[in-house]
Order: sequence, then structure tokens, then C-alpha cells
Amino acid sequence: MRVIIERDADAVSLRAARIVADQIRRKPSSVLGLATGGTPLGTYRELVRMRQEEGLSFSRVTTFNLDEYVGLSPSHPQSYRYFMQRNLFDHLDIDPMRTHVPDGLAADYESYCRQYEQRIEDAGGIDLQLLGVGRDGHIAFNEPGSSLGSRTRLKTLTSETLGDNARFFAGQEQVPRLAVTMGVGTILESRRCLLLAVGESKAEAVRATVEGPVTSQVTASALQLHREVLVLLDEPAAGRLQRREYYQEVERAQTLLETGQLRALGIGTTLDGGSHGDGSRTGGSHNGDGASSTHRGD
Repeated sequence: MRVIIERDADAVSLRAARIVADQIRRKPSSVLGLATGGTPLGTYRELVRMRQEEGLSFSRVTTFNLDEYVGLSPSHPQSYRYFMQRNLFDHLDIDPMRTHVPDGLAADYESYCRQYEQRIEDAGGIDLQLLGVGRDGHIAFNEPGSSLGSRTRLKTLTSETLGDNARFFAGQEQVPRLAVTMGVGTILESRRCLLLAVGESKAEAVRATVEGPVTSQVTASALQLHREVLVLLDEPAAGRLQRREYYQEVERAQTLLETGQLRALGIGTTLDGGSHGDGSRTGGSHNGDGASSTHRGD
């Protein structure tokens, strides 16, 4: 898990959009997992700008959204299909047939959820999954207590989630009580995950996700088990991380590696500051094959 701390929410959005754009440029036929809510809006705005001003093409991209409210039609202003069309899809050159958002009006949800899983598999799996995190540490609508091996299914929403989402409706009583959601197990099968969190209200959830135990009570903590997760935070969201300075040091080292500044990391130099081109070194130990032994800090 790589934790990146940016100065503010705008910087998080720009960094996230660059990561998504790089994925598409490397693989134009990428399969993206997408999220809704306030956190990814800035990322979507930047991706739209990249499409309009830089020619970033989504023509071969396939998308799968995490979840949808049960009982809302695609045209309902608070449905996640409506959200995605208004904030992203309508502004891209993406094929509408390649955009998948769970159906909140499915006649047989058990069958439909199996079909949604199959569509993801048929598309080759998700290359990059974008995620937010709830204040109680849930991802998608995998509320506390959800199985960490769960698949796409119906889920009853907690009172906390209903309260958090009431601002988008005419009151908490108008928020649907059920949702179709990808499961934690579904999410963990993505090749890469990109978790975004901004604001002080998410700080405790971030701490539990990154530094707490893996537990079904904080479903985002299951991301600790994933092989490649990027966590993008603004300063307030990172406020309760105990190892914050270490994460920042790791990111500085990663930046030096990515820009080829190996000498700044002591790579290719000896302990006394000199360098040798013959595989020898002064001080330290030698493993006998011309390579110096190194110490890992992890």
C-alpha cells in the first residue's frame, strides 16, 4: 500500500486524474472501476478537461461502477447512472455500451448480480478500481460487518450511511434503504486500486484503513491484503496517521527512483561517499559476487 499525501483536495484530484490517464495511455482498452460521490468529482472534471484539451481518448475504455440505489431509475437525479452521465460519460468519447452501472430496477437481483460479476470477468477484469471511503471505513456499499470475500449483491444501508447521503435527497427518509454493490472480494480482484480521501471527516476512517487491523468492521481495511493499492489523501484526511512521516519519506524515495536520481538514494555509491566501477567497495560487507549487500528498511 503506497500512501501519498497531497496538500489539498484539488491536488488529490489532479494526481488521481493523471494516474487514470496514464493507465488509459498505457492500455487504451483499459477496464476501469468507477465510484460516485463528492470525492471523485474533481478527478472526473480533470479527465473531461484532458479529453477536451489534450485529446485523451476513452473510445476503447470499458467501465464498471461500484454500486447503485435500489428503486431508482437511471433518469432519477440521485441515481448513480445519472451522476455518471452528467459528470463524466456525457463529456467523453466513450461508447455507451461499454459503461456499466448496476441496475436499480432489476427484476431478479440475485440473477442480475451474478450477471454483473460475469460481465466484469468477460471484460477481462478491472485494471484500475477507483474508490472512496465512508466515514465508518466502508468501500462501495460494503457496510461494517460485510464479508471480506463478498461478491456483487444487495446490501442494506446503515443509518450512518443514510444520514451521510441525506444531503443529496429531500431528507433522510427519501434515501433508498437498499443498494446493489460490488463486494469486497470483487474489488480485491482488481489489478490496481486507487483510494481517494479528502477532508478531516475521513481522517479516522483513513487511519483505520491504512494502519488498523484487517477487519470486516472496516471493509476498506481489506485493501491491506491487495498487492497494489495507491492511497491519495489531502493533509486533513492524513491527520491521524501515526506513520505519516514515514509515508512521506517513502514517497520522496519513490520520486527519486522514478526520476532516475539514484545517487541521491545512495545507489551506486559507497558508504564513504565514493563510487567504484569495478564492483568493489570500502567498508560494509561484501557478498562475494561483486555486488554489495544492502539493508532494507521494510
